[in-house]
Amino acid sequence: MLRKKVTIDGKEVEFKASAAVPRIYRMKFRRDLFMDLQKVAKSVDKKGKKKDKEESEIPIEDLEMFENIAYVMAQHADPNNVPTDIMEWLEQFQTFSIYQILPAILELWNLNEETKSQAKKNLDQVAGS
Repeated sequence: MLRKKVTIDGKEVEFKASAAVPRIYRMKFRRDLFMDLQKVAKSVDKKGKKKDKEESEIPIEDLEMFENIAYVMAQHADPNNVPTDIMEWLEQFQTFSIYQILPAILELWNLNEETKSQAKKNLDQVAGS
């Protein structure tokens, strides 16, 4: 399990990635975390490549998925200080920039995936595969 702190609107918010997060996300929002994370990352990447302002807007559904992912990871990291209601959590911020927070979340998941890959590699070596 990995953690990362990000300053959002002057407040330090900790995010946590562990094997429990995809399950928590699925139970709370009835969606697949990895598919949603991939879709959000793709939307942000597309926006960065488009010149036309009107075409470059990130779909509201993708922004909502991003907020849900960030919330679950923050609540998982600090359940005593992050409200159980996502709206209450979001209300504490004036701004909640996808461009500031998403890279940190993606980095955390990439680190989490690297850790799992290394553990599997070590297990394979022990098993003699």
